[in-house]
Amino acid sequence: MEKVIVGMSGGVDSSVTAHLLKQRGFEIEGLSFILWEARNRNNFTTCCSLEAMNGASKTAEVLGIKHSAVDVRDEFIEKVIEPFVEAYTKGITPNPCILCNKYIKFPFLLKEAEKRGAEYIATGHYARVESNNQQSAISDQQRGEKIFLKKGIDPKKDQSYVLYVLKPDDLNRLLLPLGEYRKEEVRGIARLLRLDAAERPESQEICFIEDKNYFKFIEKLSPLAGDPGPIVDKQGRVLGTHKGIHCYTIGQRKGLGISSPEPYYVTKVDIIKNAIYVGSPEDARIKEIFVDDMNWIIAPESNSFKAAVKVRSMMEDKPASVEIIDDRVMVVFDEPQWAPAPGQSAVFYDGDKVIGGGIIVI
Repeated sequence: MEKVIVGMSGGVDSSVTAHLLKQRGFEIEGLSFILWEARNRNNFTTCCSLEAMNGASKTAEVLGIKHSAVDVRDEFIEKVIEPFVEAYTKGITPNPCILCNKYIKFPFLLKEAEKRGAEYIATGHYARVESNNQQSAISDQQRGEKIFLKKGIDPKKDQSYVLYVLKPDDLNRLLLPLGEYRKEEVRGIARLLRLDAAERPESQEICFIEDKNYFKFIEKLSPLAGDPGPIVDKQGRVLGTHKGIHCYTIGQRKGLGISSPEPYYVTKVDIIKNAIYVGSPEDARIKEIFVDDMNWIIAPESNSFKAAVKVRSMMEDKPASVEIIDDRVMVVFDEPQWAPAPGQSAVFYDGDKVIGGGIIVI
């Protein structure tokens, strides 16, 4: 019987993932990560919390599977918390979920799989891993066939965007059963199993920030949180005073403190001048961006090609022309896109297949 290590957060998605794989005949062992709350009890969160880990343990007991936890707090602080804080103090908008997937969740799941003699790892992400002929990933890889990361069938829940950092070898050992389900079906399965996680609300915010206040969190941890400075329009007029560079991101409308008959949006964050630039909605739309730190899941056959590109996790991918220039990629959208932000990721698709992705630098 092949063994799978399932990353269990205590939520409905990872709980049902463990159940579905057990139903398929795998030997399942649940694994939770101690990330953040145990070090700072004032930061109660949904997917990093001790309560969530206890919930995962209870679910494992109901499902009749083993469950344990691994302490990765030091690594989480070094690879996720500190880069998150540093980025905001530099006027950059990071995606900590992607950092966590790249440096914490998947590396440690694979490491524990090796230690525990497991052939596969699995998570509750809504995405799919498939091969040319949709057979077992491991057997296909051994025959030299290609492994693909694809969108989940539920367009409202597709999470392929946050998985673009995975390597083909990672995908070769990854099972994502929820990619074939819609969210309401997953909750239905959990209700039938009478799991406590069935009605648990989803976390919509960054998991380690308790009260949705990024800026207070950053100010507590960083002495570099910025000083006030000017808010400037595209004509160079000073319209107000900002609270610190770390409080703003491209496309932001709320919290500017500017009185105007027309709405203003943040169009640029200038750390050198300690200035926030604002403009109209049209000014916040960008047609051309540059992308660094690329990870290619499907190696491009040419330095120039067409793709659909997504620049935020909750946005649709849109058609664009892509050109690889040395280690950097230039993306020219067919139509200007809403507020691509430096630090966020641009992910490239061919239909429902993920080609690769990288970090927006503009």
